Amino acid sequence: MTMDKRIIPLIMCGGAGTRLWPASREVRPKQFLPLFGSRSTFQDTLLRVSDASLFDRPIVITNASYRFMVLEQLAEIGIEADVILEPMRRDSGPAIAAGAVFAQNRASEAIVLALAADHVVQDKAAFVAACREGLTAASAGRIVTFGVKPERPATEYGYISLGEVISGEVHAVARFVEKPDAVKAADYVNSGYLWNSGNFMFPATVLLDEYRKVDAASVEAVSNAVTNAGRDLGFVTLEPEAFGSAKAISIDYAVMEKTSRAAVVPVSCGWSDVGSWHAVWELSEKDAQGNAAHGAAVFEDSRNCNVTTDSALVALEGVDDLVVVATADAVLVSRQKDANGLKRLVTKLKAVAPKVTEEHLKVHRPWGSYQSVDNGERHQVKRIVVKPGGRLSLQKHHHRAEHWIVVRGAARVTVNETVKTVHENESIYIPMGAVHRMENPGKIMLELIEVQTGSYLGEDDIIRIEDDYQRS
Repeated sequence: MTMDKRIIPLIMCGGAGTRLWPASREVRPKQFLPLFGSRSTFQDTLLRVSDASLFDRPIVITNASYRFMVLEQLAEIGIEADVILEPMRRDSGPAIAAGAVFAQNRASEAIVLALAADHVVQDKAAFVAACREGLTAASAGRIVTFGVKPERPATEYGYISLGEVISGEVHAVARFVEKPDAVKAADYVNSGYLWNSGNFMFPATVLLDEYRKVDAASVEAVSNAVTNAGRDLGFVTLEPEAFGSAKAISIDYAVMEKTSRAAVVPVSCGWSDVGSWHAVWELSEKDAQGNAAHGAAVFEDSRNCNVTTDSALVALEGVDDLVVVATADAVLVSRQKDANGLKRLVTKLKAVAPKVTEEHLKVHRPWGSYQSVDNGERHQVKRIVVKPGGRLSLQKHHHRAEHWIVVRGAARVTVNETVKTVHENESIYIPMGAVHRMENPGKIMLELIEVQTGSYLGEDDIIRIEDDYQRS
């Protein structure tokens, strides 16, 4: 294979699913969470397509809210990528089209592999083998999807009916079918149907041509958004007006269910879209009674339970088939298999307590993170962590003063015209209205406790004067 025929991975990670609430939330969704070890599914997805003999430099498409998480997680695994920022969500159709246009600009005959960032693949070798199998068909002008050989009659996935053999293991797609009920799912499995994984490989030109046949205006809009894209701190920023005029639609409805060029590679690779806590349980190691634990958990006379906790110890006694997820500010107790029930619950939470579906107590920033540890009417206490070389914006507040106590590392602090270094076990006071900034000039993480006092303590009382990350 020549180098210009390497596959360009297009990693889709702009979604904000809440099917794994309360761990997954709007500001830090499941693709960035370490659900099954030290790495996120986003990182594992990138590592699956890191063999330079087969795969080219990846493209990541996400939104501005996640851009610094993307960079941080790329750096953690030593992978570089082109990062495209969507100005708004338009579903997978326009997102994949934008990635295809960008890839085509890089290589006119680009073969693109569009992958969801939140899926799990347990057998990497089988997945890579399927990519090699699909590459021949894609190079011949097919839009190839990956059909997973069913392990059970699942009702949470769509299915693919196989048509005639194209080459090797690759078949034409006879038809796509929607998520079935239990009876139809069993019939589909018995008839040799495959799960629709929602991942695709295609020549960029073919995907865009097939898209134009059904919605030329949206393809033109996306092309204009890429052509007129800006650059911001190394990110590619799609032109907002053009991209916003593209119709919001999934790639399945826009192209796959209409094209005559659809093909499918059957694969058995331990795939899951991790669409529920039950799916997390299925993929987890379990004790002799079928209980899975991520974090501190104790089970007594309990079976087939799933516990995830990043805070308190969870102890279960005399219960079966439960999901318990404990975070610093929310606890979920749910039946194992009722994913739709959680969907209804999160919808209700968005109405009565929206913040708990959107934000974690620990908030990630490009320079590090902060976590609220105590709140009162006129005070707030935060734990702040600043990465080596990280620097907060030069800012001031109208309604609060701050007191910083360094507990680890050293902070270089600016207060009006004064710059000084504050070491461990030292503190500094920031008066209300003072122009100030904090940075970590050292080689280790800077940790400090911030005590805020004042009449208003909201994050919108930050007036940024200068900012390395160009935030308003």
